Amino acid sequence: MRKASILAIVVIGIFMLCGCGSVKDQPIKNIKIGISVYDQYDTFVSQMMSAFNAYAMQKQENTGITINVEIYNASGSQSTQNEQVESMIKEGCNVVCVNLVDRTDPTAVIDAAEKNNVPVIFFNRELVEEDLRRWNNLYYVGAEAFESGIMEGELAAEAFHEQEELDKNQDGIFQYVVLEGEVGHQDAIVRTEYSVNTIIQKGVSVEKLGYAIANWNRAQAQTKMNQMLEEYGGQIELVLANNDDMALGAIDALKAQNIPQSEWPAVVGIDGTDVGLEAVRNGEMIGTVYNDKEGQAAAMLELAYTLSTDGAVSSVDKLTGNTIRLPYIKVSAKEAGSFTPPGADGY
Repeated sequence: MRKASILAIVVIGIFMLCGCGSVKDQPIKNIKIGISVYDQYDTFVSQMMSAFNAYAMQKQENTGITINVEIYNASGSQSTQNEQVESMIKEGCNVVCVNLVDRTDPTAVIDAAEKNNVPVIFFNRELVEEDLRRWNNLYYVGAEAFESGIMEGELAAEAFHEQEELDKNQDGIFQYVVLEGEVGHQDAIVRTEYSVNTIIQKGVSVEKLGYAIANWNRAQAQTKMNQMLEEYGGQIELVLANNDDMALGAIDALKAQNIPQSEWPAVVGIDGTDVGLEAVRNGEMIGTVYNDKEGQAAAMLELAYTLSTDGAVSSVDKLTGNTIRLPYIKVSAKEAGSFTPPGADGY
């Protein structure tokens, strides 16, 4: 009797194991990717999300797997973003992608994800390296901030060397103001530092007249630029903006004060947004530094898809360790007319 009972238990166990295997081996029909952005009205982030959705649709058509993408706006609140991540995990997202509000405070996001074994892809706003190493299912997709600063500085130096009229007082010095992204934000600090240092390294003497924090925002930049125009007026020969939105805000201020374009300071930005590139083409900006939103969106989609379908992460293009970085591209007025974004042909 006892042997018969043991045999029955063994047989039941075998059937249970076979049953589990058959469920696991069933093909994946759909995946769910949750995304939280720090501010949906940020032009660069908005355009990157549009590219991500487009690539997700292409991937869905190519694979036959339904890809559900849900995008949340944290509206500049880290606590709101933490709640959104918790919600996305509860709703069954296979992967969570996070554009951090506060790059120094990812703890709640990481803890929630690790507790539920849901991979996290941070993007565009880079967290501290030590935090990225806290768990082996954390990734980052973005670019090197210092590269954009170098290229912005090169654009400014080249313009000063080539356009004598930019040195309004003919003193051989580039008098400049800075529109910075955020207080204490690593990208803002690095972009400003490297751009100024590069101008100097290119043989151009500089004098800083002033700076203002405009939080990556066009309207805030217009207000801040108005204030600096009131204080420095025609002394300003160069506006270094940490992104295109703030560069365009500076241009809005110049237009609002009815200053003829021939008397404008040189304005240079970073990101290469659609509106930023158009401003370079029409001569309102001397240049911008293209931040490859299409490439980043495609890389993030491929990584999220691979993680969601239990694929080999090592096969993901450009992934080094747990990081994917896309290069910046310098776009001056000379190149703007023929410039085509690297990802324009699709994923």
